[in-house]
Amino acid sequence: MDTSSTAGTGFLKTSFNGINALSGYQYRNSVHSRCVDSSSRIKNYTDIGAVAFGRKGKILAATFMYLELYLAAIDFLIMEGDNLDKLFPGVSFRIPGLLTITGKQGFVLIASLVVLPTTWFRSLGKLAYISLGGVLASAVLVAAVLWVGAFDGVGFHERGELVNWSGLPAAMSLYAFCFSSHPVIPKLYLGMSDRKMFPKVLVLCFVVSALGYGITGITGYLMYGASTRSQVTLNLPPGNLTSKIAIYTTLVNPLTKYALFVIPVADAIEDGLRVADSRPVCVAIRTALVVGTTVVALAVPLFGYVTMLTGALMCSSVIMLMPCVCYLKISSMSSRKLGSFERVVCVGIIGLAVGIAAAGTYISLKHIVHTLKN
Repeated sequence: MDTSSTAGTGFLKTSFNGINALSGYQYRNSVHSRCVDSSSRIKNYTDIGAVAFGRKGKILAATFMYLELYLAAIDFLIMEGDNLDKLFPGVSFRIPGLLTITGKQGFVLIASLVVLPTTWFRSLGKLAYISLGGVLASAVLVAAVLWVGAFDGVGFHERGELVNWSGLPAAMSLYAFCFSSHPVIPKLYLGMSDRKMFPKVLVLCFVVSALGYGITGITGYLMYGASTRSQVTLNLPPGNLTSKIAIYTTLVNPLTKYALFVIPVADAIEDGLRVADSRPVCVAIRTALVVGTTVVALAVPLFGYVTMLTGALMCSSVIMLMPCVCYLKISSMSSRKLGSFERVVCVGIIGLAVGIAAAGTYISLKHIVHTLKN
């Protein structure tokens, strides 16, 4: 795929990212679980960084993970603005005597006001039913896209190139973005009423997520090829009932998942400032976080490239780089010695993560700067 078509799969992040299956699977069955088992001090991912590299490691791990969540929340608001503008083209919001706000900007502001109250909850468990609505909406979205291609005259005729090497950094960055959200996993686990069900939930979500990503990504490319936009819903025929259903369900997902990404960031800030017991201060902090994501979404309304930047710079570091580096360090301090194959695999993953981060960040920033200038 080329850069434009791979950007079209970026919207898949919102489909099933409330409980990210791959990251959860890794959490229990790979270097993550081995790191956790190495010390009773480890309760989350920042603790892994602390055990491996001390206070600096903890700060670095926390910085990458919480920035990843924050950027994902920004992506959600950009998505809301794009899809609402698709549904209601040409709409503008006018404040008499002050200013006129374009449709996309106005819709971003409206979306931020809608999600704001959901960030005031202390426990993610209270958002379970809202998130369930997002999961159901995801299934409807996949079905609607398939329906448009099969029965609404679009078809699956695009072929394009099987592999476009120049688009590989973008594809890898978006892939990393789809399978991220590591910091959410411990929070979701602690919020479950029956934690014994956690492994089964992860396996189920892995299967559902992989199917959702694969089916929708392949379908979208077969429908529109290289002309696929940053969200395939923006390609769907306007005025078509099924297209409207797809767009409306796309709107539901960010609204139900936004708080899942902002609350862990807010918790970290509140714990660091030791104000978690002050309800007014917590509400003010969470409101400030929402305002911050809104400002960035208005300033850089480029879903595909912001998604690519998040995947390249943050997600690849959290998913691949940090776990392997910490695992190598922790293993060197323990009595257990790594085998040569295990060491080679870890070093190879680290090299791949660095390559994705460097190439993907450069390409996404280049496109963002170029687009904003024009």
